[in-house]
Amino acid sequence: MPTAQTSPPLQKSEVWRLCTRRVLRKCCPQCGVGKLFARRFRLAERCGHCGLVYRRAPGAQTGSMYMCAAVTEIFAALLILLVFVFTDWTPAFAMAVGIPIVLVFSYAFLPYSMALWVGADYLTDVGNREWWAQVRVDPRSPRSR
Repeated sequence: MPTAQTSPPLQKSEVWRLCTRRVLRKCCPQCGVGKLFARRFRLAERCGHCGLVYRRAPGAQTGSMYMCAAVTEIFAALLILLVFVFTDWTPAFAMAVGIPIVLVFSYAFLPYSMALWVGADYLTDVGNREWWAQVRVDPRSPRSR
């Protein structure tokens, strides 16, 4: 009869890195197998593999919108700085080029901010030692690490 393999407990920094890698791949922060999104901007209700509930309360993703807005503003400021320093464009032309670039960046970053927010919420629960929040690592699966 085969015995179940158990992996050694992970250090805090390993848990943080593992969960961050998982959510940046848009996978469940707990098991690394289930998908975070049902569609591009639609967060799944729960993990199809381990059952982790992603959005546990109304407004739980509000922080991800603030994160996306803040990162987009930083990106826009850096873009303005680069245009100001390295080009001799007129303000109208710089805006005509810069605004679409910032909008595309914001559109592309939103799913990642949602995923990072789910990961941060989950890591808070792991840090608070919630009984159900246990990072799962399958030693046979390269995907879990």
